[in-house]
Amino acid sequence: MASSISANRAELLAIANSVATEKMIDKSIVIEAMEEAIQKSARNRYGAENDIRAKLDPRTGDLRLWRVVEVVEVVEDYFKQVDLAQGEKLQPGAKLGDFIVDPLPPVDLGRIDAQSAKQVIFQKVRDAERDRQFEEFKDRAGEVITGVIKSVEFGHVIVNLGRAEGVIRRDQQIPRELPRVGERVRAWIMKVERQNRGPQIFLSRAHPEFMKKLFAQEVPEIYDGIIEIKAAARDPGSRAKIGVISRDSSIDPVGACVGMKGSRVQAVVQELQGEKIDIIPWSEDTATFVVNALQPATVSRVVIDEDESRIEVVVPDDQLSLAIGRRGQNVRLASSLTGSAIDILTEAESSEKRSREFSERSKMFEEELDVDETLSQLLVAEGFTELEEVAYIDLAELAAIEGFDEELGEELQSRATEALERRVESFRQARTELGVEDALADLPHLTEQMLVVLGKAGIKTLDDLADLATDELITPKRAEPRRRDTSTAPPRRDQRSDRLEDKGGVLGTFGLNEEQGNEIIMAARAHWFDDEVAEAKPEEAAHAESSQ
Repeated sequence: MASSISANRAELLAIANSVATEKMIDKSIVIEAMEEAIQKSARNRYGAENDIRAKLDPRTGDLRLWRVVEVVEVVEDYFKQVDLAQGEKLQPGAKLGDFIVDPLPPVDLGRIDAQSAKQVIFQKVRDAERDRQFEEFKDRAGEVITGVIKSVEFGHVIVNLGRAEGVIRRDQQIPRELPRVGERVRAWIMKVERQNRGPQIFLSRAHPEFMKKLFAQEVPEIYDGIIEIKAAARDPGSRAKIGVISRDSSIDPVGACVGMKGSRVQAVVQELQGEKIDIIPWSEDTATFVVNALQPATVSRVVIDEDESRIEVVVPDDQLSLAIGRRGQNVRLASSLTGSAIDILTEAESSEKRSREFSERSKMFEEELDVDETLSQLLVAEGFTELEEVAYIDLAELAAIEGFDEELGEELQSRATEALERRVESFRQARTELGVEDALADLPHLTEQMLVVLGKAGIKTLDDLADLATDELITPKRAEPRRRDTSTAPPRRDQRSDRLEDKGGVLGTFGLNEEQGNEIIMAARAHWFDDEVAEAKPEEAAHAESSQ
């Protein structure tokens, strides 16, 4: 019998050591799982209502089993409580409130109990393994990792990373790349999430950061921080652009990234399945950077609209198709690289646009200020575009224009102010007709024109406005590069849906910043807190009266 017990002890410890080594988890977790499995089996044998504990010595394999009972005056739970007389039998000197350990004989695990215990141990070990995997990878997001393709399921690539598995979803793969089971693959760790079925490690080969990490591996100057990749944009599998800058004036950033006879960039190109990479010098000057980003096209002129984050680029007629690129690829990548929408115009189109804008502004000044055509054109030629600029410019600057004097300047400013007042009154009437309540007009940063836009969007009360999130109010519509469409094919379904969903905030065209948006929303919600205070005061008064 003793030899049988020793064999069982040795077997339990051998199993614990084997599982801990195989799964690379702490042996104590396996021991704890075994104890829980034995407790469950013992409850099945002695009754699930009992508070049964098990302890397995990790050094000797000794197994102790006991039941815990509480000494009480009146027994209510006969499985977990005993009276004082019974307690003294179990433990001499027992007192009320004591917890007594009642030893139990070891249980002989039957076939069903053994299967149940096995499931408990497997579940515990599986949970511990998942926790270990998550702890190992949770801080590795942003790294490049190498693995072996395990399978391809519904277009998603499952990668064996050694101690865990990652997935390259279909949208994060390089188009036209054919993954094969058993091949080694490099990818960038996008994110690691803890989920019920275990940690999910999401990988990418299409993200611009993957390309940047590959360059860091191939170019020592980037790894050392001498050269920095300031911006990157990709059309995966086809073409990419990166903007680089050198911290050392003696090192050419472009040449360092290209390498001797193109060796460095070619190593990255091969990893990205032949993706062509344009390496351009980054510049703090936006116009210069845009010119570089549109290479190989030649740019004649760049006009930057900082308010709308748009850039107008003028190119010679023979450079238009080159600047736009095949299916708009060149201008799209340049736009992504610079973070601004880019309008590509030819010299003729630019001239026509300027002429149209000049005519429209001249006509506006002519009608609003009640001046002749010559005077309105002179204002536009001096750079005035809005009535506010005329109304609020310093009088001395206005009078300094050739052909103007102080008296004319005062008259123009007076007429501009009156025109603005008429415009405000017109918006006020439109707002009233839309049913927008006056309380909204008292909120900060909102103009009558903005109130009209809100009214047309169905936002007419403080509660309507208060229900909005800040981004729903102020987020500008995402800028996309405008270009001449050389394709007659209709947009793909996913492109059409993107355009329909990309509406921006209700007041996204007015240039409000996040701080101003927050102030508007919080001011609209202020009455909610006033109502809560008003409701709370009667209750406080009633409570005070009752306490008296």
